[in-house]
Amino acid sequence: MTTETKTGQKLSFHTLWQRFGTFGILLLLLAVLAAARPAYFFTAATLTQILAQSSVNILIALGEFFAILIAGIDLSVGSVVALTGMVAAKLMVAGVHPVLAVLLGVLFGGVLGLINGALVNRTGLHPFIITLGTQAILRGATLILSDSSAVFGFPAAFTRVISTNVLGVFPLVALIALAAAGVLAFLTRQTRLGRNIYALGGNREAAWYAGINVKLHTLLVFMISGLCAGVAGIVLLGRVGSAEPAAATGFETYAIAAAIIGGTSFFGGKGKIFGVVIGGFIIGVINFGMNLLSLPSTLQQVVMGALIIGSVALDRFVANRR
Repeated sequence: MTTETKTGQKLSFHTLWQRFGTFGILLLLLAVLAAARPAYFFTAATLTQILAQSSVNILIALGEFFAILIAGIDLSVGSVVALTGMVAAKLMVAGVHPVLAVLLGVLFGGVLGLINGALVNRTGLHPFIITLGTQAILRGATLILSDSSAVFGFPAAFTRVISTNVLGVFPLVALIALAAAGVLAFLTRQTRLGRNIYALGGNREAAWYAGINVKLHTLLVFMISGLCAGVAGIVLLGRVGSAEPAAATGFETYAIAAAIIGGTSFFGGKGKIFGVVIGGFIIGVINFGMNLLSLPSTLQQVVMGALIIGSVALDRFVANRR
């Protein structure tokens, strides 16, 4: 930080980007869409749809945030979303009470994350390799469990509750995502666990010398990622109304993009939950905007890939300038 920044006379590009960059991107996107389709954009239905679409992005991005925060990554989140949703759907169809089925589905997501963390610790391989493998394994398990067919016929009350709009505007799923963000924000800012995770991402070796149990915290980070993906699986299940074997395919790209756009450093040790939430909204706005403008859905992957490259490059540029 420069002397000029301290005295408030001049803010560096680094400081401006850190404070307002993500929010500025969101405002710019909203302004472009409002100008392109003003008749459709300024409605309560549009706000509700964007919030609902963003909920799954935010939830999986929150888990991805922790994996990236320790200079790792979790490529299995999309498969975890699909498998946990499939497990919950199968349980409900088999007669298990929806509340119990939901709890078991979310906990199963945490177990899958725990397995990822255990494999990282046990093998010493980079999380990229481990989660790339578990991504394929879990997707295959989803196909086997479902016999490659959609599962539906679970209680209508479940989908009705998930699809509820509070005050007629705010989707329940968006409030669930924001509640999860609030809990995780408290964890990162007010607990020793959160401080240790930041330290681990900043310098793994220094964290070990400082007495931080590196393997335990790695395990917890991937468990959090699995739990968030599990909640996202339940939310997606309720919104779609059926469990699809190919559900959430490519959602790991959305999760990584939301976290990186939200200011999380791909090199670990830097990022905030608030930025990830805004990043998730940005992904939701982009997807909604492309549909609103009748652009091909296949173009969404191109846009997400470009956003990831651009955001990581900008993060490196800002770090070098600093």
